[in-house]
Amino acid sequence: MNIDWNHFTPWTSLAGGLLLGLAAALFILVNGRILGISGIIGGLLRPRKNDVGWRLSFVLGMLVAPLLYLLVAGPVEARINASWGMVVIAGLLVGIGTRYGSGCTSGHGVCGLSRLSPRSLAATLAFMGAGFVTVFVLRHVLGA
Repeated sequence: MNIDWNHFTPWTSLAGGLLLGLAAALFILVNGRILGISGIIGGLLRPRKNDVGWRLSFVLGMLVAPLLYLLVAGPVEARINASWGMVVIAGLLVGIGTRYGSGCTSGHGVCGLSRLSPRSLAATLAFMGAGFVTVFVLRHVLGA
């Protein structure tokens, strides 16, 4: 295994993790809700009274934040070493996984683990394990 030292960013990664943790903590303190993206977006598909505004604001913030970053820092080179078909299939599998797992990586991995939820620990171990196995098979067995 080799580390790509040119793209190894421990300080920016740490800062991003701290911001994510702070946002999740503030969200649960202010709203009494878990900061799980799939649950927030899923709530828009079956809206309840007085529940749409904050969800739309959250999704809008997720869409606007990268645009603001682009204005401040300039464009970022995005590299995806997969075909569009693979990206679509991966997205569908992640969507199916969030339905079966009753939550996504942000809900289980960030918020659930910080609350010491056994269900979130099981879900996080499952999706991380599946990710490790998938990368190993694709890169080392199939050579993709």
